[in-house]
Amino acid sequence: MFRHRAFPLVLVTLLTSCATRVGSDGQRETHFDARYLAKSEVDRVIDTHRTELVAGLRRIAEKLYRRNPREWRKAGQASLDAALARLFSGRFDFPELEGRHEGAAALFAFSPDYTGDRVLALMSGLLGMVYATFEYKQEFFMLDDLSEQKLYNCARNMEIAIWKLASSRDGTGELLLLSNELDSTQPNLSFEREFGRLIGLLDTLSKVMADKHGRSVTRLTQSVAAAVFLPVGALGFK
Repeated sequence: MFRHRAFPLVLVTLLTSCATRVGSDGQRETHFDARYLAKSEVDRVIDTHRTELVAGLRRIAEKLYRRNPREWRKAGQASLDAALARLFSGRFDFPELEGRHEGAAALFAFSPDYTGDRVLALMSGLLGMVYATFEYKQEFFMLDDLSEQKLYNCARNMEIAIWKLASSRDGTGELLLLSNELDSTQPNLSFEREFGRLIGLLDTLSKVMADKHGRSVTRLTQSVAAAVFLPVGALGFK
């Protein structure tokens, strides 16, 4: 009886793992994607969240460069698009960051003495945190796993980044990086909304992983004003 019931489920799984495209002769061609069978529902959730997080960071980087065009010019880039291509090239060894990665790179963006591209420093740091949180993998399968603590810490780091963007100023009182705009008849809170969306994605996935592992997350209490970026890559896998 069980085998009779299981057969339709297996058949549906096999059929949904097939990709259909139109060939050069106009005929439909069906290709079996074996990767589908190696993925659980949680794996597909992880893949979607990772894609959305990287895309969200790219939107934030573009918006920061539009509000602070002097930053990509500092790095000698020909255009905003060239600066984005460099930032999202998959490398993190940018010479101006002097070997800094993740939290150290993001913090360097708000150093009064830093004369390089502050958008690059901040976003390279945040992007590095996300990559480390997802174990430097672009796709997840059944034997892969994530740390709920890393996800939680990464979410808190996004909150710290929002605060530093809104509060870090130079010696003359000017913001080091322009982001949200409150002192106008039409306030611009798009940065905060985008960061909020990424924080929500990270927190949701952290809860999913905690439930999967039967563990709880260590919630750290710290004043935002005195907050430092929490470790992500340095945690190792838990």
